[in-house]
Amino acid sequence: MKPSLVLKMGQQLTMTPQLQQAIRLLQLSTLDLQQEIQEALESNPMLERQEEGDDFDNSDPMADGAESATPTPNKEESYQETTPTVDNLEEGDWGERIPNELPVDTAWEDIYQTSASSLPSNDDDEWDFTTRTSSGESLHSHLLWQLNLAPMSDKDRLIAATLIDCINNDGYLEETLEEVTESFDPELDIELDEVEVVLHRIQQFEPAGIGARDLRECLLLQLRQLPANTPWLNETQRVVGDYLELLGSRDYAQLMRRTKLKEDELRQVIDLIQRLNPRPGSQIESSEPEYVVPDVIVRKHNERWLVELNQEAMPRLRVNPQYAGFVKRADSSADNTFMRNQLQEARWFIKSLQSRNETLMKVATQIVEHQRGFLDYGDEAMKPLVLHDIAEAVGMHESTISRVTTQKFMHTPRGIYELKYFFSSHVSTSEGGECSSTAIRAIIKKLVAAENAKKPLSDSKIAGLLEAQGIQVARRTVAKYRESLGIAPSSERKRLM
Repeated sequence: MKPSLVLKMGQQLTMTPQLQQAIRLLQLSTLDLQQEIQEALESNPMLERQEEGDDFDNSDPMADGAESATPTPNKEESYQETTPTVDNLEEGDWGERIPNELPVDTAWEDIYQTSASSLPSNDDDEWDFTTRTSSGESLHSHLLWQLNLAPMSDKDRLIAATLIDCINNDGYLEETLEEVTESFDPELDIELDEVEVVLHRIQQFEPAGIGARDLRECLLLQLRQLPANTPWLNETQRVVGDYLELLGSRDYAQLMRRTKLKEDELRQVIDLIQRLNPRPGSQIESSEPEYVVPDVIVRKHNERWLVELNQEAMPRLRVNPQYAGFVKRADSSADNTFMRNQLQEARWFIKSLQSRNETLMKVATQIVEHQRGFLDYGDEAMKPLVLHDIAEAVGMHESTISRVTTQKFMHTPRGIYELKYFFSSHVSTSEGGECSSTAIRAIIKKLVAAENAKKPLSDSKIAGLLEAQGIQVARRTVAKYRESLGIAPSSERKRLM
């Protein structure tokens, strides 16, 4: 074929840099947005934070006429009243305005208080240095700290460090003793008995039950550390050591026959077992706390629900009027071009922030309007809601609504919720209406909380109770909702009264 040039016309959608920036800011959480704003303030001299009490006015700096050679007379006069510049100060004024020795109204100790401001006073006996300065401790480091304090030979210390590496976050030994023994260098000549002896030393560490190989050993280790005069201790050790499977299946009749215990006595044994921790490693919390900053605040005023942005989490920005006045239209120098580009970027950034706030307010307002029943009465009054409903109400695409509701939080009188929490599927009712899946979960949780512990409600029985309220839910749907709530099946919820 002969190569040729062909001219074609077509249409395609291209995302401008401004639109890309607006979309990126829209999906950021409040904490990420604050970091983004701080980076923009540090990199762009045209941007400045609006201080509290100042008049917030972006009209002139944001307008096209802001690129004049000098600022407007009123603004320059106002600026010079508070901040004298080098140009408007004559040589004699420097001696009058800036004396040789400036008055000092602070002491040396008052300056360097960044790290010492949280230190206690001399009479503060309640202050704990560890809780205020240390980060979360991991289970591994906690066990190694105890190992360093234990008197032990170098060989045993090596074995102990290896065993500690094999303990998971729940506190259980993941590897068998044979596998641990085989992992050592044959030249060390470490026997299985030595590894087992060191494991027994580790099992005496805190928290109680650490280093166990299964649940039975974990519970027995905790029982052995209880005082010898603990009521029902011997009976509890026997139940855990010999009949833990029967206890797990809640076959209380068979358990009482084999242990020769009466119902009241077995109840005391079970009560002692329930005080033990099946996951001893979870007592050592290594994760740092996660902070949530609400984006919008909902409050009730005069029987109406009002939605407003969290002003403390939304820094107010503006274009620096002095720097904007230095931009010259006809000047093509490198400095002027840089300032013009920075001014344009500042305008885009502020406009993207305004667009984000407006979109967030529109979506939050529609959510509150739709879920007023939840705000008044709780989860059981939650209505079905999908992204399409909000997108249709505000005139936006569903993908935009998805970005707005991701990692955005609403502060309500009932607590702080992510915006996605208010969206849920629905099931039909006998009257032809719809019921939210969130409301159904709340009803199931309420029914289980009020059930008879001797005869817990099965999934079929819960489905029947829901149907009596006009909610048509299948048994497998009830099981799915129950599992999502972390509620065990009825066979595992059975208790002795």
